[in-house]
Amino acid sequence: MNSTHAALQHELDQQSFWKGLSSFDWLWAIIVVLGTGYAYTRYASLMDGYEKGILVSTGASLIALGWNWKEIRALSLVVFLLSIFAISRYVHGLADAETDFFLRFLVSSQSAIMWMSALYVLATVTYFIAFFARSEFSGKVASAMTWSATTMGLVGLMVRWRETYLVGLDVGHIPVSNLYEVFILFSIITALLYLFYERRYQTRVLGGFVLLVISAAVAFLLWYAFDRDAAGIQPLVPALQSYWMKIHVPANFIGYGAFALAAMVAVAYFVRENAEHKASGGIAMTLPALDILDDLMYKSIALGFAFFTLATILGALWAAEAWGGYWSWDPKETWALIVWLNYAAWLHMRLTKGWRGKPMAAWAIVGLFVTLFAFLGVNMFLSGLHSYGEL
Repeated sequence: MNSTHAALQHELDQQSFWKGLSSFDWLWAIIVVLGTGYAYTRYASLMDGYEKGILVSTGASLIALGWNWKEIRALSLVVFLLSIFAISRYVHGLADAETDFFLRFLVSSQSAIMWMSALYVLATVTYFIAFFARSEFSGKVASAMTWSATTMGLVGLMVRWRETYLVGLDVGHIPVSNLYEVFILFSIITALLYLFYERRYQTRVLGGFVLLVISAAVAFLLWYAFDRDAAGIQPLVPALQSYWMKIHVPANFIGYGAFALAAMVAVAYFVRENAEHKASGGIAMTLPALDILDDLMYKSIALGFAFFTLATILGALWAAEAWGGYWSWDPKETWALIVWLNYAAWLHMRLTKGWRGKPMAAWAIVGLFVTLFAFLGVNMFLSGLHSYGEL
C-alpha cells in the first residue's frame, strides 16, 4: 500500500508541476530549443557525437534551470545579446579589440573581465556596508552589482571562446583550459551559487562573507593576468584537445564553488555563534540563525560533493582516453582524492553521527584550504601529468 501511495503521489506531483508551468515558462523553453537547434544546424558538421550530446544536454539543463530559477532567464538572454554584439564587432580580426570603442572599453573578453573584477570587488564592499549599516537599499545595490559582474564574466568567457577561433581555427577551444580562465569560471560559479541561495533564503547579509572569497580570486586573477601576461590566448596541448574538457572542468568548478560557499557560510556561523555566546547582540545577530547557516553549509557541501564526484569520474574516463589508464596517482589526482575523501567524511559524520555546529563549520573552513591546495597548490609546488597551469 505504501509503495502504491508513493507512486500515486509522485504522479500527482508530476501533473501539478506540468500544470504549474506558465506561458512564460514555455516561451523560455521554445527560445532555448530554437537556440540549440540553430547551433546544431550551424555547427553540427564540426562536432563529433559526444559534442552534439553535450549541446543537447546543455539546452535541456538550461530549460530546467530557467523553470526553477526565473532570474537565470534574464541573465542568459543578456549574456547572449551582449556576446552576439561583441562578436559582431570583430570585423577584421582580433586587432578590432584595440580600435573599436565598444570592444576596447566594454565587451572584448579582457574588457568584460575587467568589468567583472571591478564589480565583484565593489559588490563585496557594498554588501559589508549594507551589513554594518543595516541598509536594505545598499544590499539591493550590492546584489545588482553581483548580477552585473556575473553577466560580464560570462560575456567575457563567451567572447574569449570566439576570440580563440579568431587566432586560428586550429587554436579555438572552450575557455576553461588554464588558470586564468578557470579563475574566471570559479568566480562566476561561486557567485551564481550564492545568488541562488540569496533568493532562496531571502537574505543578503551573507553577501559580504561569500564575496570575500570571490574578491580574493579576482585579486589573484588580476595579478596573474598582468604579472604573467596570462590573458593571452595559447593553443591547447594535445591532451586537452578533447570533448571531455567541456564537461569535466565545469563540473569540477561547480564543486569548488560550492565548497567555497560552504566555507564562507561557516565563517558567518562563527560570527553569529560568538555573538550568541557573549549575548552581545548587535550587528552579528542580523545573520541567519545558526540552524539555517548549518543547513546551508550542508546543502552546499552536498551539492559540491555530487559534482566533484561526477568530475572525478569524468576525469578518470578522460585519463583513460588520453594516457591509457584511469588512474596514475598523479599529484593532481591524488589531491583530488584527498578532497573527495575529506568531504565524504564530512557528509558521513553529519548523516550517520549527527554532527552539527562548530566542529562541522571548522571542518568546512579547513576543507576550503585542502581544496585550495588541490586547485592551486599542486600547480605551484608539484608537477605531473596535469601541469597545464603553472604559475
